[in-house]
Amino acid sequence: MKAVLVDHYGPPEKYRVGEIETPHAGAGQIQVRIAASSLNAIDLRLATGAFGIALTFPHVPGCDFAGTVTEVGDGVTAYAIGDEVFGHGIPRALKGMLPFPKPSLTTGTLAEFAVFEADTPFIAPRPATLPAREAAALPTAGLTTNALLAQAKIQPDETVLVIGATGGVGTTLLPALRTKRTIATTRPGDEIVGADETVGYGEYPGEIDVVINLVLPTDQLKEAAKSLKPGGRLYTITFPAPKPEYIDRDDVTFEMVLDMESGVRDVTTLIPTIMKTYSLDDGPRAMVDFAREHTVGKLVVVP
Repeated sequence: MKAVLVDHYGPPEKYRVGEIETPHAGAGQIQVRIAASSLNAIDLRLATGAFGIALTFPHVPGCDFAGTVTEVGDGVTAYAIGDEVFGHGIPRALKGMLPFPKPSLTTGTLAEFAVFEADTPFIAPRPATLPAREAAALPTAGLTTNALLAQAKIQPDETVLVIGATGGVGTTLLPALRTKRTIATTRPGDEIVGADETVGYGEYPGEIDVVINLVLPTDQLKEAAKSLKPGGRLYTITFPAPKPEYIDRDDVTFEMVLDMESGVRDVTTLIPTIMKTYSLDDGPRAMVDFAREHTVGKLVVVP
């Protein structure tokens, strides 16, 4: 089969498209013909060696996907050949390191075919009303959006500041917020849906009820915390884990959001933003663009 291949640790400029043996479903697994896949930061960071995880080369990147079941392994009863599915899988190199009770592992979705564990909440049937491209753009962004909404418990009369609003999570989260005032950090010329106003990075107004950080390292949020009212809340999806000394305020809530319970069935009412679609042959170019350019929304690869 054709796939995007990483031959050694390094930048996305070194990725290539080539032929690799098609993976087949083992016990408890499904093989999926990939209809669309979207890019996430983990796709790049693993291949650079940033996590210190030993990859087997050639490595196929890609986690989020939509596609059609083409093989069903022994013991799988939830799916049949021909089923339309979507979701995400984590590279097998991370097996044993994940906090989820039923993680979804994959051979890599930037390919014509990929194999996934079947018994996981991170894969689900794709509704007929949800196109494959949009379904592929939703899993990681949608799960994170729902986790943020559930933990932050934002009220209609609150003012919310979203830092890093132009990424895949931000552009999915903003339309889902129902607040008095939503402020988003953007760059000049960015067009995003769901923000009442936009500001530059670091230009944070005061009197904010809730700050949601999607991009800055958690130990670089002191300025953002200054914008909060007393008793405000600051939520982050980045590392390192929050510590009070990072923000120098003891009158606000400071928490990390990490969802370990919900599944992709719950994301289908959300609306993703897709900036650009690439062919599989242009998959390496998509990875370079994702790494080097400022993007608004998701980048999707369609075999």
